[in-house]
Amino acid sequence: MPRRFAVACTLASCTVLMPYTAVASGAAASSPPSASEHWCKTITPQLPAISEQDCQRLHLAPSGAYSVKRIPLMMRFFSAKAGNPNALRILLLGGIHGDEQTSSAITFKWMEKLLRNGPGEFQWKVAPVVNPDGLLAKPATRVNANGVDLNRNFPTPEWQKEAEDYWVRTTRRDPRRFPGKQPVSEPESRWVNEEIERYKPHVIISVHAPYGVLDFDGPAEPPVRFGRLIYNRVGVYPGSLGNYSGLHKDIPVVTIELPNARQMPSDDEISRIWDDMQQWIRKNLSKASVKD
Repeated sequence: MPRRFAVACTLASCTVLMPYTAVASGAAASSPPSASEHWCKTITPQLPAISEQDCQRLHLAPSGAYSVKRIPLMMRFFSAKAGNPNALRILLLGGIHGDEQTSSAITFKWMEKLLRNGPGEFQWKVAPVVNPDGLLAKPATRVNANGVDLNRNFPTPEWQKEAEDYWVRTTRRDPRRFPGKQPVSEPESRWVNEEIERYKPHVIISVHAPYGVLDFDGPAEPPVRFGRLIYNRVGVYPGSLGNYSGLHKDIPVVTIELPNARQMPSDDEISRIWDDMQQWIRKNLSKASVKD
């Protein structure tokens, strides 16, 4: 099925592969919607300040992975300037938690900047909605369609013992923080883990909400401030991406916690966070300071 979808998205195959939204009965059979068009039409009504047209202009492409409910995990690659084959590689992730809508929306805004500015000094791979099932749930949920918190499902050492123990003892079995029964048991967290292995990013930027701070894990100097967001450790949790990638794989992870899950920062603040982020990368993640 995924292979058929990647080749051509006909009316029939879209209905089978992406049952989360119906195809209009009056659509012309000769010009079915592309994967990106179909995805944008479904996703963007759930996001603040992002229109279907905004999404379509970005030409996101299927990654080849799907959510539990068979929604494609879409992404976009932005190359660095020609003649810079050793550009730092950045993996930017939004929407790991489906009820943190601004984390996805601001990622779209930053992709617009990358598209508008053209090739820059860094390479970027961007996945704005890692948990589409949670985003599309009514109401939106932190967890995926299997009820798993994807940010507790990464394979940190001693996960089998520590993840469940933390969930039981500390969260008192909070269903919003259920880590799953096995590490990377979920297709969404498994895809992120596999993408880290394939792409080998020099830094991962993971956007969340609503704590209004910066968090950091890994082998580099933590950022002090992005816009109004100030560095303040949120914590280290079994199965979290920061714990797994930053502490155990030595790939720095910046966790951006926006101050509100549904209300976007101002355009000026969105630009300030973006500019400060790039300045920090430029200053602290030279080729000499990170693993290749």
